[in-house]
Amino acid sequence: MKKIILFLFLGAGFLGNSQQMTLKKGVVIDSIAVKDSISENFSLYIPTSFEMDKNWPILFVFDMEGRGRQAIRMFIGAAEKQGYILAASNNVNDALTTSQNILITGRMFNDIIKILPVQKNRIYSAGFDSGARFASVLPIFVKGISGVISCGSVYPNMDILDTNNLFHFIGIVGKEDYAYPEMLAGKSIMGRLKFPNQLLVFNGGHEWPNTQYLGKALEIFNLSAMAKGQSEKDEAYINDTYAQNMEEINLLIESNRLIQADNLLDEVMSVYRVLKDGDSLKRIKRELKKNKLFKTMTRNENNTLLKESFIKEDYVYYLEEDLATYNYNNLGWWIYQMGELKKYDNSKIEAEREMGKRLLGYVNALIEDNIDIVNSGNQVDQEVLSLLWMLKTITDPTDHSYYLKIISNSAKMEDYGTSLFYLEELLKKGYTDKAELYSLENTALLRITPEFNDIVAKYLKDARYETIEE
Repeated sequence: MKKIILFLFLGAGFLGNSQQMTLKKGVVIDSIAVKDSISENFSLYIPTSFEMDKNWPILFVFDMEGRGRQAIRMFIGAAEKQGYILAASNNVNDALTTSQNILITGRMFNDIIKILPVQKNRIYSAGFDSGARFASVLPIFVKGISGVISCGSVYPNMDILDTNNLFHFIGIVGKEDYAYPEMLAGKSIMGRLKFPNQLLVFNGGHEWPNTQYLGKALEIFNLSAMAKGQSEKDEAYINDTYAQNMEEINLLIESNRLIQADNLLDEVMSVYRVLKDGDSLKRIKRELKKNKLFKTMTRNENNTLLKESFIKEDYVYYLEEDLATYNYNNLGWWIYQMGELKKYDNSKIEAEREMGKRLLGYVNALIEDNIDIVNSGNQVDQEVLSLLWMLKTITDPTDHSYYLKIISNSAKMEDYGTSLFYLEELLKKGYTDKAELYSLENTALLRITPEFNDIVAKYLKDARYETIEE
C-alpha cells in the first residue's frame, strides 16, 4: 500500500527559520528533534485517515527506557481503527527524576501541539508497568491531559489524587498479573473519589495487552467524548461498538469465563450509561448473579485473593528479615515456597491456578525491586546483593544471568566453593555458552582449576583446559 505523505510547513515561531517538514502517514517516524533541546527527540505516528482540516485526539505513550518507537508500535492497530495520533519520547527514563521526565514530556508536548491539529480536551497518556505509573501521574503535573491508560500497574499514589482535577483512568490487567489484586482495589478507591474509571481484564500475566484491549480503551475514550459533547455523536459508531461488546459478553458467558463477563458488563454499563438504554445489560447482570457457577467462581476468587494477601505479607516479612540478618540459611524456606506455588498449577480451581502465577510474579518483582534499591545506594552492600541473586536463582531459575553474577562475585571473593556450586546448577539448567563462561569477569584463576574444567566437561563434553592426572 502506498503511503500518503503529509507536508507540514513550519513557521518562524517553531524552528526560527521557515522550513518544510515531511511526515508520512501510517508509519512510525522516529527521532523528531525537540525544539530548544540539545538531544531530545520523539517518535510519532499519524493515522492514514489523518487530515489537517480537523482536530485529532492524541495519545502519549511512555516507555521508561526511552524506547519510543517500540512503545508506539503497541498501539498502532488501535490508533488506526479508533483515529488517534500517537507520540512517544525517546528520552524519558527511570534513571531520571520524575521532575526531569515531566520537563522532557512538557517540551515534547508543546512542540507537537504547535505542528499538529490536536483536540485540546482529548489528550491522553499511556504506558505499561513503570511507563504506566509515569503516565498516571502526568495529569497532576501537566495541564490538559484528560485520560490515562495504565497497563499492568495500579495508580501509584492515591493520596495525590485531587477531586478538583478529575481525569479518566482506564486500567488493563491480566488475571495472572501480580498487579491484578491492587488494580481491583484501586478501581474501587477511584470510584469512591468520583474519578471516571474502567478496568479491562484479559487472560494473561504481567505483559502488554493485545490490540483488542488497547483498542477498547481508546474506544471508551471516544464514547466518553461523545457523551460529554467533546466530539460529535456518531450513532453508527455507538451502535456498532455496543453490539461488539454485547457479543463479547455473550461469548464470555458461553465459555464460562463468568468473572470476566461480569467485569465487562460493569464497564459497558458505565460507558454507555448516557448513550444507550441499559435494560438488556441489567437483565444479563441479574441472570448472572443467579448463576450457581458464577456464585462459586466469585467465592473462590474472593477466598484466593484473601489468601494471596497473607502469603504476600509473608514474602515481604521474611525477605526483609533475611536481608537484614544476611540469612543465607533461609534459602531452603524459599525453595519450599516455590514448591508450594507449583502445586497451584495442578489445582482444579481456576482462581488458585491464577493466584499461583500472580504470586510467582510478585515475589520476583519484590526481589528485583530490592536489587534496584541496593544498586542505587551510595555504597552497595555486596552481601545483600549476593543473597538477592541467590534468591533469583530460586524464584526464576531459567534466568541464567543471576548464576553468572554469583559465580563472578564469589570468585572475586575467592569463595570458589560457591562459584563451583552455582556453575554446576547453571549447567544443569541447560546453559551452553562456553565462550561466556571462559571470559566471565573475576574468574581468571577459577577457570584454570581442575574442578571448574571437570564440571564444564561433564555437561558440555569438553573443557578449554584439560585436567592432568598425576
